[in-house]
Amino acid sequence: MIPRVTLLSITAFWVAMNVLLWRSEYGSRGSGIPVPVDLVWRKILTAPDASSLTVYQDGQKTGFCMFSTSVEQAMALLDEDKPPPEGIVTRAGYQIRFDGNVSVGEFTNRLIFNGRVQFSSSRAWRELNLKLSSHAAVVEIHSIATNQTVHLKINSDGVAIERDFTFADLQNPNTLLRTFAGDFGGGLLGNLDLPTIPQTPATLAGNLRWEAHHDRLMVGREPVSAYRLETRVLDHPVVIYISTLGEILRVELPGGVTASLDQFGSS
Repeated sequence: MIPRVTLLSITAFWVAMNVLLWRSEYGSRGSGIPVPVDLVWRKILTAPDASSLTVYQDGQKTGFCMFSTSVEQAMALLDEDKPPPEGIVTRAGYQIRFDGNVSVGEFTNRLIFNGRVQFSSSRAWRELNLKLSSHAAVVEIHSIATNQTVHLKINSDGVAIERDFTFADLQNPNTLLRTFAGDFGGGLLGNLDLPTIPQTPATLAGNLRWEAHHDRLMVGREPVSAYRLETRVLDHPVVIYISTLGEILRVELPGGVTASLDQFGSS
C-alpha cells in the first residue's frame, strides 16, 4: 500500500508541475471556433462561482472535487442584493483552490487532496501548495516559481523524507522515482520493479500545446455554450469544458477518468 500511494503521488505531482510550467501555444486545429487560450484562462481565474464536480472512473462514481477562485471567495462575502464593486478582481487577486477525495484503483481507503495556486497580476503562476493524504502516507508539495525549485515531503509510519528538486529535474520523472526508491521505508520502493518513463527531450511543459475553441457541451438533450480547452499529456488527450463565465463544467482525463459538474452527471 505505502509504495503504491507514494508512486501514485509522485506521478501525479510530476504531471501537475509540468502542466503548471506550460508555455502556452495557440493552435487552430479541432472543431469549433478557435479562441485565444489566454481568454479562457482569464475566465477560469475570475469565475464568480465555485465548481462542484463529481469524479467518475469508467462511469462509476469515485469521488468529488471542489474548485474555486479568489474572486468567488471575495464575492461570497458581498451583499447579494447589491452589484459587485468595481475592481473586485484586482483586490481579490488571482488564486485557485481545489479540494476533494477519490478512491484509486483497488485502494480500500480514499485519497484526499487539497491545494492552492497563486498567480501574478499577469496570470503567471507564482506559488503552489498541494497536499495528498491517505491512511498510509501524506505527501506535501510546495513550489515558488521564482526559486525554480520544488520541495517534496512524504510522511508515512513516522518516517519523513524531504527532497528539493529543480525544475530541470522534472524533465525526467525517473529522477523522482529512483530518488525515493533508495530512501523510502529503508529502500522499500527499491524492491519494486519500477517502470522506466522516457525522459522528455526538453521540459514536458515546453511541448504542451493548448488549444481553445468555442463549442457546445450536450447536457441531456440540450446543448450548452462552452469553451473547450484541450492538450495532450504523454500522448494522452486532456479536455476541459468551461462555461462562458469560467465555471468548470467537465474534465476528461486519460484512463477513463472524468469529472462533471454535479447537476450534469457522468454523461
